[in-house]
Amino acid sequence: MSFISYLLNGISLGSVYAIIALGYTMVYGIAKMLNFAHGDILMVGGYAAFLAFNQMGLGIPLSILLSMAICTALGVLVERIAYKPLRSANSLAVLITAIGVSYLLQNLALLLFGANPKSFQSFVKLPALKLAGGQLVISGETIVTILVGILVAVILLLFIHKTKAGQAMLAVSEDKGAATLMGVNVNGTIALTFAIGSALASVAGILLCSAYPTLTPTTGAMPGIKAFVAAVLGGIGSIPGAFIGGILLGVLENLSKAYISSKLSDAIVFSVLIVVLLIKPSGILGKKIMEKV
Repeated sequence: MSFISYLLNGISLGSVYAIIALGYTMVYGIAKMLNFAHGDILMVGGYAAFLAFNQMGLGIPLSILLSMAICTALGVLVERIAYKPLRSANSLAVLITAIGVSYLLQNLALLLFGANPKSFQSFVKLPALKLAGGQLVISGETIVTILVGILVAVILLLFIHKTKAGQAMLAVSEDKGAATLMGVNVNGTIALTFAIGSALASVAGILLCSAYPTLTPTTGAMPGIKAFVAAVLGGIGSIPGAFIGGILLGVLENLSKAYISSKLSDAIVFSVLIVVLLIKPSGILGKKIMEKV
């Protein structure tokens, strides 16, 4: 029963990583950029939901919608100001800019909200599920997080493959120049990608803070980096790969804490990145891209 409990908690944590990784993999797959500020947008979503619920007195649904709206606007703003001018720049310039945006958001949150942790009240009101005569207790947060993770992945896949906007994203990911010639609004498509990814980061932030009810300006830093590892593990650019990578990473982290050492769990997680890059750089579902030189 203990193993099943650890496994389910790992899947729940992995679902959060998966939702964040979906934002990473969409932005990279379409804009060919690594947005390392993605985890900090998660933190902004947590603070927005916290203030909407506790200070403004809004209900849970409205607080979630407001948080998603703020993160969506922030994602589009960051793309327009920080990343759009660098589309033709080398990858190192984009990487340094992304790190700069990350620290900017963290320090703005530190200035506005202070360093003291906020006690985040869970937005999940589903009662815990008791099985096997009470020997196995599954929290409402675990159930909701897993279901939301699956739902987000399915909706995103349907959106990409069944809508015109999704087809435009696929076209831009293949060849921006050809997509432009075919009448696709490349700027609008990339902005939409950042908007969707940022909205997902808000959802992930609320779920993460509901399960681990502490909110600080650095809340999104480590989950953001781990979600990037999950995206690489699954195959960055692949939506199913990002989901699978997130789940595997969450399970690995939780079982490592339970059976090896809580102090070594992060080291084990990041060692996965090294192993994947050495053995299969394209990830589980990633595809090798041949370039002519």
